[in-house]
Amino acid sequence: MNRMFSALFLSALAAAAPAIAQNHGGHGGHSAATQVLSPSPYSGMEARRVKALSEEQIADLEAGRGMGLALAAELNGYPGPLHVLELAKALDLTDEQVSRTRKLLERMKAEAIPIGRRLIDEEATLDSLFAEKKITAASLSEATTRISAAQGDLRATHLRYHLETADILSPEQVGRYSRLRGYGASTE
Repeated sequence: MNRMFSALFLSALAAAAPAIAQNHGGHGGHSAATQVLSPSPYSGMEARRVKALSEEQIADLEAGRGMGLALAAELNGYPGPLHVLELAKALDLTDEQVSRTRKLLERMKAEAIPIGRRLIDEEATLDSLFAEKKITAASLSEATTRISAAQGDLRATHLRYHLETADILSPEQVGRYSRLRGYGASTE
């Protein structure tokens, strides 16, 4: 009986060994290189057109949208032209204020769109350097410097138009804008 029990125990242990080994660090016949424990949060991004930018980000850059680049202005009482126009009736804008704000929005987009395209191109260049295994310390520095410059130019553009928009509105309209946008402390 002891022999039979021992044989059954050893058979069960042998059958369970791969599962036990896999649950304890993956040493049950699988190398760490072939075992995926959990996917990276970046999984799937390797198929992107420009690895560092989502399709939504590319579309926003190509359309001249702000993408949160002007939050320092927006959240401190300097409204953006697009949102002011969206709230024109609630802000009780005059025809002149609407006209001036529309012109600002058009100028902002005319500036922001080419900078956004430049940023996309610079990110694509960096991506290509890595993909083609042509990256060097020097080309990395040059590429990231160009990307940073484009990002800074784009942010400055959006912030500047928030400044100009605030000059069109009365202090009361700026305060109302903040409340309508749901910002806690009014900036009146």
